[in-house]
Formats: sequence, C-alpha cells, structure tokens
Amino acid sequence: MSEKLGFIHLYTGDGKGKTTAAIGLAVRAAGAGMKVVFAQFMKGRDTSELNSLSCIEGITIVRNNTDLGWYKKDDSEQTKEYTKVHNEILDEIETLIMNRQCDVLILDEVTYPYNYGIIDKERLENLIEDGPEDMEIVLTGRDAPDFMSESADYITNMQKIKHPYDKGIDAREGIEF
Repeated sequence: MSEKLGFIHLYTGDGKGKTTAAIGLAVRAAGAGMKVVFAQFMKGRDTSELNSLSCIEGITIVRNNTDLGWYKKDDSEQTKEYTKVHNEILDEIETLIMNRQCDVLILDEVTYPYNYGIIDKERLENLIEDGPEDMEIVLTGRDAPDFMSESADYITNMQKIKHPYDKGIDAREGIEF
C-alpha cells in the first residue's frame, strides 16, 4: 500500500478566518514553488484577497466572475444558475488536475453548494476522496457535511466568540473582504 502524500484540511465553524487561513496556506505553498488552484464557490464579487492572490506566481484562481447575489433556496432560476456555475468550476478544476497544474487545491466555501444541493455532489465527493494521492486539498465553509469531516486529516473549527457584525457593523474592505 502506498503512503498518501497529500492531506485534506477542513476549516469550518461560525467564526471569522476560514478563507483567510486557506489563503495563508496558498501563499506558503506558492512560495515553496507549488502550483495552487484556489477555487471559490458562492462568491462572485471582487475582494481584496483575490486581488492579492492574482498577483502571486503559481496561484490560479477559479471562480464565477459574476455576483449572483445572496442564494435564495426557493428561487428555482437562481438555483439552476448557481448549479451551472458550480459545476463549471468543477470542470475547470478537473482539467487543471488532469494537466498536472495543481499541487494544492483549495475549495473555498465549498460546504455551502454541497449542503444546498447546487453542485454535483458525486463529482465533488470523488474529487475530494479519490483525487491524486500527492495533492493537498483544503476545504472551507460553515456546517461541514459528515463526508468532509470524515475525509479530513486536519480539522480546524473557527469559533466566533465576539464580532462587530453582532453590533450592526458591516464587513469592511481590506479587513473582512
């Protein structure tokens, strides 16, 4: 039996810092000469962290470039659009992996499309559980489904103790996005 060289990381919980932790790992890996694919689900607008990541050699960003707005489960047209976009992101990821362009795969906010059923669950599960043995995988998002927790080698639960949002203060550019 061959020893697995790549591990699965899960950053979950209701606290701030899941995407930030994944970005830190991406920067570290790129600095070591690794090829990083940073795939972002659910989010479509430009953010400060993506502006920085796009300047780093060795990091490929895969995401929807259109802000589809807050997901509403009861909007069938939006559900179709989100599902289409998320499966297209999976297509692009699979192509990059097949072409050996990925040592570290970050699936940011991936728990949401899985939990909402707006991604091909079987394809995602196969990617996570049966991907290349030497590829590191990072998963982020709240409410991680059981299969992600069971697959993970590292689990970090970000717990919110206190946050300015609780006082009505909106997210601030450069700090939260």
